[in-house]
Amino acid sequence: MLTEPRSGRLAAWGNALLAGLVSPDEAALAIVGDDAVHRVAGLPDEPAPVGLTLALGRLRALGATGLRVALPAPGHPLGLSGPPEFNTRALDAEEAVICYGTALGLVPEVSEAGPEGDVHVEVVWHCLAVREAPPADVPSLGEAERELAEALREATEVLTRLDVAASGPVAEAAIDAYRARAERGREVLAPGYPPRAVRVLELAQRIGTLIALASENGHGGAVSAAEMAARTQALRPVERTARRAQVAAYNSMVEERERGMR
Repeated sequence: MLTEPRSGRLAAWGNALLAGLVSPDEAALAIVGDDAVHRVAGLPDEPAPVGLTLALGRLRALGATGLRVALPAPGHPLGLSGPPEFNTRALDAEEAVICYGTALGLVPEVSEAGPEGDVHVEVVWHCLAVREAPPADVPSLGEAERELAEALREATEVLTRLDVAASGPVAEAAIDAYRARAERGREVLAPGYPPRAVRVLELAQRIGTLIALASENGHGGAVSAAEMAARTQALRPVERTARRAQVAAYNSMVEERERGMR
């Protein structure tokens, strides 16, 4: 299953809305997805949490012209620009959305209730002040695509040498991920995004699936401590590269608009 961060959905469909390509209701429906409800708390001049439609309208009125994604991890503040309070909240959530054009950011808080198979998911996006500065460590789409191909090739060679294929369909998934750039026909981003962003995002998501498969299947045929360490070492940079590529894809609509204004 391909993973999709909630911040990615919010940024992608929020950007499509801000560009006038979708209606507010269409954007809100796509952002909520399979969750029960999303609300936004802490908006300026809004004393209580509000729905997505109103929140996106308020952000636009406050000067937001685009939304960027951050997918930070320990030691890697990917997409963040500060201040420390916001970075800490985003790191805890492992994701955030940064508004372009106004010094605000959104961090999701997810709560679940109900039995397995009938889980009710509510999301509250906390609106906080951010520092207006370039986001950390975000590559261009071209850089991201090249890095993905290289990292996946290297990791596949290591995993094959360690006989990871013996533990399940990991090697097959790796090959499929490498070829995913040629796939068409599945909407992975909102209207208005360049085709290259779609290719990069889909490949990055499939690589995330590869990493999840490798992790879930334990150590497979890698029996020595040295082989286990080599496998972990091979997957770590691939995971980092895939996160960077996802951020580059989600942010590409804003980046293209910003370049056009120079």
